Amino acid sequence: MNVSIGMNLQTGAWGGGNQFGKALTHYLEAQGARVSHDLEAGNLDIILLAEPDARLRISAYGHRQILRYLLLKNRHAVVIHRINNTSEARDDAEKKFNKFRIHANRIADHTVFVSHWVKDRYLESGFGTMRPWSVIHNGSDHHLWKPGEGKAPRNRLKLVTHHWSNHWNKGFDVYQQLDRLLADPHWSSRIEFTYIGRIPKDFHFEHTRLIEPLSGETLAEALRQHDAYITASRHEAGGHHNLEAGLCGLPLLYMNSGAMPEYCSGYGIEYSPETLEVKLEEMLQTWPHWAARVVSFPHTAELMCQRYHDLFQRLLSQRDEIMGQRHWLRTLPWMVSTLMGKGTVA
Repeated sequence: MNVSIGMNLQTGAWGGGNQFGKALTHYLEAQGARVSHDLEAGNLDIILLAEPDARLRISAYGHRQILRYLLLKNRHAVVIHRINNTSEARDDAEKKFNKFRIHANRIADHTVFVSHWVKDRYLESGFGTMRPWSVIHNGSDHHLWKPGEGKAPRNRLKLVTHHWSNHWNKGFDVYQQLDRLLADPHWSSRIEFTYIGRIPKDFHFEHTRLIEPLSGETLAEALRQHDAYITASRHEAGGHHNLEAGLCGLPLLYMNSGAMPEYCSGYGIEYSPETLEVKLEEMLQTWPHWAARVVSFPHTAELMCQRYHDLFQRLLSQRDEIMGQRHWLRTLPWMVSTLMGKGTVA
């Protein structure tokens, strides 16, 4: 199997999409596949469109380059489009982000959404219900993100969160709310809070420990030094930060927003800004229960990659049928506008 993953993989602390690309590359190579991140090879079996917006550093190529490849070099490659984000996370009321990806999606033989929540957002934005699609949840490396030694309940619950992005939707209003709670001895005597990562400009913590962005084993070890994890991220499509925390054995406090319940339900406590204090109290009282439950947190990169590999194999077994269903070959205006670079980029 000859696979191209359309991502410029980055080193160091980076976003969850980059982690996905690294994990899938390593897994496929271990299965004997040839993996590249460009469209140079003339005999590709699978092309994974990961980010059609060529302005983004992570994007190795977009749908326009794939169309040229299929028309001029190899029409037998099966194209899969992985969609891992939404307009909602960008406060994009006109849904330009979603609509651009739906436009790019016409090149795809199959679409993978990273959560049912993401799939529903694209259905609302005009993704055709007849297009072939799957949901494959994200996962993180359980060899890196793993629990530490067993912990006994503490007098002070050590809460932590971490984000690479400093976008306000990561939940800084709630983290500020928590920081202010810690000015009260009622809370500071029982809870401490650490934030790892970047923060917005002119944003300040008063009672929170702030650590610069970490990655890899250094970050994993820092997470394991804590007892529980809080994420206030909104409109999260399938974030990795909560997965890393869960695999490190940290019970989760998560917002009822985006795909968070889809990934976190059963391994912690759901809350809202209005119920934060009540749910913190609940976590303090029930921490041993959740600490025992989260040991079986299921969202591993190995399971994720296995599902992609299985999908690739299944689609290749149906390649002749897929070639006959490429309706975009009969839509000359779309092909011409795409090759000319037209279309709204979010």
